[in-house]
Amino acid sequence: MKQVRQFLAIIMLSIVSIVLLSACGSNNNESSGKGVTINILQGKVENNTQFKQIAAQYEKSHPNIKVIITSVGGGSDYLGTLKTRMSAGDEPTIFSVAGPSEVSQFRTKIADVSDTKAAKLALPDTLDAVKEGKKILGLPFNLEGYGFVYNKEVFKKAGIDANQLKTYDQLLAAVKKLNAQKEKLGIKGVFSLPGQESWVMTNHLGNVFIAPDFNGNVKTAYTSKTLPLTRAKEYKRMLDLEANYSVGNVMQTDYSQQVSQYFGLHQVAMIQQGDWIYQTVAQIDPKFAKNGIGMIPIPVDGYAGKMPVGVPNYWAVNSTRPKKEQQAAKDFLDWLYTTDQGKKDVVDLLHFVPAYKGFEGMKMQDPLSESVFQHTQAKTTTGWVFNGYPVSWEADTLGPDVQKYLSKVMTWNELVTDAKQAWANLQSTK
Repeated sequence: MKQVRQFLAIIMLSIVSIVLLSACGSNNNESSGKGVTINILQGKVENNTQFKQIAAQYEKSHPNIKVIITSVGGGSDYLGTLKTRMSAGDEPTIFSVAGPSEVSQFRTKIADVSDTKAAKLALPDTLDAVKEGKKILGLPFNLEGYGFVYNKEVFKKAGIDANQLKTYDQLLAAVKKLNAQKEKLGIKGVFSLPGQESWVMTNHLGNVFIAPDFNGNVKTAYTSKTLPLTRAKEYKRMLDLEANYSVGNVMQTDYSQQVSQYFGLHQVAMIQQGDWIYQTVAQIDPKFAKNGIGMIPIPVDGYAGKMPVGVPNYWAVNSTRPKKEQQAAKDFLDWLYTTDQGKKDVVDLLHFVPAYKGFEGMKMQDPLSESVFQHTQAKTTTGWVFNGYPVSWEADTLGPDVQKYLSKVMTWNELVTDAKQAWANLQSTK
């Protein structure tokens, strides 16, 4: 019996030793990120292919890490998809948030990333929208800018210098000139306004005329109890210009038709979009994308020649995922923005204008990114405040109201009144 007890004791000691060794092994895995899957959900569908290329590249140099990219956007609802996945327990390791209002919606799921190398290299002011005391709740994707992307050959044939279109009156004269020569220029219309995509008209065009009321500061907009909208008439004037000189049925046009069909196939002279469309245009006509397009700011009284430039999205790390997964996610983001290979991918593959130090001397790979970069370097930019709009204000009020206005079932005065009231109501419940 004594021998049996001794034998059992030896067995128990062996089991304990194995458990302890396994625990040590688990800790090592946790710190090194071995055997970890990083699920990334992001909204830049135009960069889906490139992100997957980067993921595959990272996996080769980090064989114990699996990176899964899911891109949702364009005509699909990224925010709705993210909410659904979060509530269903199918939570990504890394997801994108577009500034303070979305950070507030997912605050309980967002980890502090102030300990990353990337956070320490972020350009001044790029982290303001995601700071909470000493905590940093996101890492910027990049810098983006938008305006009127135009067909250089069409403008040249019409005798128009795009860089001279600084004011509304100058733009209007050019639009009328282009419209009068449509047949000769081989175009179907001057613009293509995608009425189905409210964000084009409210987040982007709206920002141009709302930002001045908040000095272009997203946090100021986010905390403001009221919406001044002092430039409502200018906003209407520009929206009307795009709609009145747009090809086809505005309310039946979506983002894909605007970019791929009408602009990509040279059927319009210009469209209101940003540097993110380069990849799409390049897939249709590489030569046209590389040499035939340019971008100018949307004219705004008192802000001649200034382009809206900002951080479109921030990478958020899910604080409810296992620690080793969170660390692997931070390691991946640091690799992307601070290593030689990662930085090359950011500029050459993604065509991103970097929001970080350490990219000095690198050349932007396309004319649209170069335009944003030049405006940024020259400090001829204005801010983005649409990421500070009250939660649901654009989706539930301004977006539908602009579409009603374009469909002629709501007046502009009714839109302005509704927009101001909805803003005040939403801000009062914070």
